[in-house]
Amino acid sequence: MSTMKLEKLCFYSQAQSLSKRGIPLFDEDFQAWRNGPVSPTLFNLHRHLFLIHAGELDQFLPDGAPRLTDEEKTLIDVVCGQLASKTGNQLSERTHAEAPWRDARAGLSPADPCNRTIGKDSIARFYAANPVVR
Repeated sequence: MSTMKLEKLCFYSQAQSLSKRGIPLFDEDFQAWRNGPVSPTLFNLHRHLFLIHAGELDQFLPDGAPRLTDEEKTLIDVVCGQLASKTGNQLSERTHAEAPWRDARAGLSPADPCNRTIGKDSIARFYAANPVVR
């Protein structure tokens, strides 16, 4: 899949976890970049790539890294199952219409660079009222 699609599926999985379970899937934050939410930590792992293949980032997992629980795997499967047919650009456009990204970019034009954090509280509130998946 494209790295843009990977970023947006990770964002929506995080949003689903925050809004439905009240806890994040992972600690890293997302920033309100021009093309939608991006995790700088994840971006640094796939920098200079356009496509990412299954298992390609596994080498970056530290020894002893926590593994996903069955509940977390199911949550991710549900999000990806509902959104996998969308392109990275379509998912990016969706995030542009939603308050967490828009609010973090308040006062900026669409072309302006931005590294403002999209707060986990903002994500949790918005997606509790506007579910990622139905």
